Amino acid sequence: MTISALYDIYLQNPSIQTDTRKLKQGDLFFALKGPNFDGNTYAANALAAGARAAIIDDKAYFIDADKTILVDDVLTTLQKLAEHHRLQFNIPFIGITGTNGKTTTKELINAVLSQHFKTVATVGNLNNHIGVPLTLLSIPAGTEMAIIEMGANHEKEIEGYCKVAHPTHVIITNIGKAHLEGFGSVEGVKRAKGELYDYARANKGTAFVCNDLSYLVDMSAGIAEVVTYGKGEADYSGEPVPGKPLLEVSVKNIPGLESIQTNLVGDYNYTNVLAAVTVGSYFKVPVEKIHTALSNYTPSNNRSQVMQIGSNTIIMDAYNANPSSMKAAIDNFASLHATKKVLLLGAMRELGENSVAEHQAVVDLLETQHWHAVVLVGGDFEHVRHPYIYLPDAMAAKTWLQQQQFEEAHILIKGSRGIGMERVIEA
Repeated sequence: MTISALYDIYLQNPSIQTDTRKLKQGDLFFALKGPNFDGNTYAANALAAGARAAIIDDKAYFIDADKTILVDDVLTTLQKLAEHHRLQFNIPFIGITGTNGKTTTKELINAVLSQHFKTVATVGNLNNHIGVPLTLLSIPAGTEMAIIEMGANHEKEIEGYCKVAHPTHVIITNIGKAHLEGFGSVEGVKRAKGELYDYARANKGTAFVCNDLSYLVDMSAGIAEVVTYGKGEADYSGEPVPGKPLLEVSVKNIPGLESIQTNLVGDYNYTNVLAAVTVGSYFKVPVEKIHTALSNYTPSNNRSQVMQIGSNTIIMDAYNANPSSMKAAIDNFASLHATKKVLLLGAMRELGENSVAEHQAVVDLLETQHWHAVVLVGGDFEHVRHPYIYLPDAMAAKTWLQQQQFEEAHILIKGSRGIGMERVIEA
């Protein structure tokens, strides 16, 4: 079956599912394969549950020509269908990547643009080889703006996403130490993330560039249109207001938008806020709508969330962690005006041969400050020199925290997704 013919079926049933447990009547079921599963084996279940059709790539599971569509490769077909759908739209498609802050930046930009345009954005962090095409295929007719988050853990990955999503506008939030196991080095990260700029350069796109980061300025050279933001001289400039428990951003050159009080914790989030200000202003969203969107945005999903539990203030930033984001979180926590500061830090993942050294660097940073208590949890924190408490997992950290019965403490909880540090405060 051609992509055009499959697209005609999709238009009649514009809902895609890859998990039979979430399938709804009339969905198209794509039988994807993974290291530990084969979606082809669930095709009959999908049809029994009401799927319009099952797209498979193993003829052993073919049922009939009306209900099963046999293709060479289900994932490739999904991506080609997504690209075909994307090319039906002549609207801005904003591609976002970066080591830290890409999901928060995406959410903030979505909040701003949604105030003024019919906007679709990546849900959560569905930013991989499956999530990107699923996001594209979720875009309904009449959409005016699309925001596509792109994650990567090896080179040529973002290049592949660009060939499907065809972004017209791009943002790289920053480049740091993450997924070093796949990238090999920070230079490898830079090359991989820079594939988004490469696409914009080759296709006369627009890049929104934080000129606080000189490497982004250098990397974006040659792109047809570069719109800058940052603390210094820029098209849109601003900076965090110091000494605030929650981030406040002072905006310098947008009349009517002099200050934005946010619900985010951490001065490191100011570039994410300023990126949203920049994109909103570029697309002529009225300043009052920009202000409303950013001042009302509340983080979720364990990303820079501030919680009050009894008399204690919890900073929950446990969605992910890498050396760059860990340093930013610790530095920000150190700057808070609080007398009793407690850190529970989960290990960082996917750092390859650099892992022990990077965990030691976190400990060395911790030792430059005084803390009421520090607990290091799991992974390669077990293999470094430190004067702190080491516990094997998040549940042990939860037990430790309950035993302390802290009052009026500020508690930072951070760690890689796989460590599950959010469990430390779960009931």
